[in-house]
Amino acid sequence: MTADARPAEGRTPTDGAPDARTAVITGASSGIGAATARQLAAAGYRVVLTARRKDRIEALAAELPHAEAYALDVTDRAAVETFAASLGRCDVLVNNAGGALGAEPVATGDPADWRAMYEVNVLGTLHMTQALLPALTASGDGTVVVLSSTAGHATYEGGGGYVAAKHGAHVIAETLRLELCGEPVRVIEIAPGMVKTEEFATTRFRGDTAKAAKVYEGVAEPLSADDVADTITWAVTRPSHVNIDLLVVRPRAQASNTKVHRTG
Repeated sequence: MTADARPAEGRTPTDGAPDARTAVITGASSGIGAATARQLAAAGYRVVLTARRKDRIEALAAELPHAEAYALDVTDRAAVETFAASLGRCDVLVNNAGGALGAEPVATGDPADWRAMYEVNVLGTLHMTQALLPALTASGDGTVVVLSSTAGHATYEGGGGYVAAKHGAHVIAETLRLELCGEPVRVIEIAPGMVKTEEFATTRFRGDTAKAAKVYEGVAEPLSADDVADTITWAVTRPSHVNIDLLVVRPRAQASNTKVHRTG
C-alpha cells in the first residue's frame, strides 16, 4: 500500500473492536479480492472475507488482524440474505467476485457461459448490494465498491459474454449512485485493464495454461492484484465527502482493450 492509501481522518478503525469499521470483500479467496483484504486489514479495517472456497479464506483470515471468513456463493440469494442477517455492522462492501468464461465469438458462444458470467458479475453484485445496503446506510458513512473492468466500457472480439456482464456491473454502479444521491453512501467503480493474477486467464480458458500465458506474452509489466487492491484501498479511504465515481487503471503498456505493447 502506498503512503497515500491510508485511512483519512475520521475514517480510521484502529483496534478491531466490534464497533470498528467493517469491510466485506467478496471473491476474497485469491487475486484482487485477497490482496484487497490484506490492504484494508493493514489500513485498520475489520475485514470479512467471503468466497466459495472456505479453506482459502479461512487460511487468509488466520494471517490477518481482526479478520473473519464466511463461505458464501454470491449467486445464492438465500445464502446472501442469511449472511447479511448475521453480519451486524457493515461500512464498506467490495463487490469483487466475478470472472470470465471462454473467448468464443458471439456466433458460437455457449449460453451457459454467458449465464454463469451474468449471474456472478451482475446478479452477485446485485444480491450483495441489496442485502447490505440497509447496514451501509445505517453506518452513516457507507461505501459500495463495484469491481467492473475496462471490458465494462469498451468491447473486444471474443469477449462478448464477459463484456456484456461487466457492462451490467458498470450500469449497477452508475444507476445506484444516482439513486443514492443524498444518502450517506458512496458508490465507487474501479475498472481494471490487464491484470495478471494466478487464476483469471486460466479459468477463462478452462485450465489451458498455455492459452492463459499468451494473454500476457511480451507484456513487461501487467498490473498485479496488489496494484488494483492499492487503488481500491486509496479510493475507500478518501475523506467521506470525496467520491471516486470511476477509476480506470491499466498498465502503461496497455492503451486500450485492443492495443497493447508487446516486446519480442
